[in-house]
Amino acid sequence: MRYLIGMEMRRYDLCIIGGGINGAGVARDAAMRGLSVLLLEQGDLASATSSASTKLVHGGLRYLEFYEFALVRESLKERERLLAIAPHIIWPLDFVLPHHAGVRPLWMIRAGLFLYDILGGRKTLKSSQYLRLSRHEYGAPLKNEFKSGFSYADCWVQDARLVVLNAMDARARGAEILTRHTVTALENAADHWKVTYQGNGNQTTIQADMVVNAAGPWVQELLQKNGFYETDKDLPHLKLVKGSHIIVPEQFEGDQAYILQQNDGRIVFAIPYEERFTLIGTTDEPVAGDAQNAKISDDEIAYLCKAYNGFIEKQITPFDVVQTYSGVRALLDDGRDEARAVTRDYLLYHHDIYVAPMISIFGGKITTYRKLSEQLVEMLMDLTGRNRACETDKYPLPGGDIEGRDINVFFKKLLHRYPWAPEKMLRRFAVHYGTLAFDILQSASSERDLGIHFGDDVYEAEIRYLCDHEFAQTSEDILWRRTKLSLHISAATKANIAQYLKETDYE
Repeated sequence: MRYLIGMEMRRYDLCIIGGGINGAGVARDAAMRGLSVLLLEQGDLASATSSASTKLVHGGLRYLEFYEFALVRESLKERERLLAIAPHIIWPLDFVLPHHAGVRPLWMIRAGLFLYDILGGRKTLKSSQYLRLSRHEYGAPLKNEFKSGFSYADCWVQDARLVVLNAMDARARGAEILTRHTVTALENAADHWKVTYQGNGNQTTIQADMVVNAAGPWVQELLQKNGFYETDKDLPHLKLVKGSHIIVPEQFEGDQAYILQQNDGRIVFAIPYEERFTLIGTTDEPVAGDAQNAKISDDEIAYLCKAYNGFIEKQITPFDVVQTYSGVRALLDDGRDEARAVTRDYLLYHHDIYVAPMISIFGGKITTYRKLSEQLVEMLMDLTGRNRACETDKYPLPGGDIEGRDINVFFKKLLHRYPWAPEKMLRRFAVHYGTLAFDILQSASSERDLGIHFGDDVYEAEIRYLCDHEFAQTSEDILWRRTKLSLHISAATKANIAQYLKETDYE
């Protein structure tokens, strides 16, 4: 950052508004290219859409039906890159697609999977295959009427952790990351921007040579409140779509997921989740309300139960649901009325009527965040005459420097180094933190060295690490976004953690 002579107002090369996956990705890329970066997020990192996804890094098989070939191709290529830089929080997953003759013919699915196999230049994931489900173990949970289908490979991701790790790496490379700081004004001042934000009871104004509006569902609202639509009639619009998920106790054996085709043209995923649960989603409902407080409706719960029960022998009801979550996707409004048909591609809109560069992000999805960030920072570099190449695909994200990218081998190393530690805890550390687990455990030689035991193998060392290094401040930050401990620990353990945060002034 730079300081203006005789003034206290700080000046940055780049101010990013929004701490979801796109904002965090842009911050990492820009910091790696030597820019001074400030990221402002009104809540916690990944506190909205980016923690409410179906947790997939995938090409989007169903997007082929809407001729989104370029998006699928880019997504499949990114799938391979992300698997390489974050092997601790992204891993391959088999998807089983039972053939539903009343929805799509067999030849159409076969053709789609053939395209899916070749579009992205698949390197590490296996190719699709036809299955006789009546003879295959993957067919065991299904109703008898589904006798054939296909399997193909995609990837699963710890979505909120992907955001946090990008922000951590950006900070390590010089970026300033401020969570719970809300932008209240954005003003053009010829060769720079004035950004005013509120946080910690204070109001601050900084100057930035460039601005990126990565506010997700609030991209359009930010522009409207600051008068951008009044001066630029060509500005695109968003279509806000709510996607909801339900979590039920584990419903079938095996590590495979199911992709269930519905009569209304939608698809619903059923995915093994957190070892003891099954995740089912998602819905697609247009919304116009508060994106921050999206909630699942009774109708959505009923829809997802019915969608699941149409394929799986063991039936579920709304009473089986142990947890739900909903998020609002900020999709580029391409004029299509049906929510499921709206493009998942993105648009980087350069506000070129101003001298100082500003780019707003419309649309996008987790899988393409790194490529989006690369393209956006490339635009900024070109506009300002800078020349430094993107390297975000060359270096692992924090914790991802695992030898051979083999999480099972790494887990065995943890067991060998910390033989006294609960095995279940070390497994969780491996798939959440990767080599960052060493930052938590350090030189501990017994459970006593980890500090207060809150219950359920959750110790002070982990909570302290999350607050000191991963931007966590509240119980929700810790138990839902940094981890999924909320599904696994008792009410007493949750209360102990909340009391600790209050007493130590983290919360």
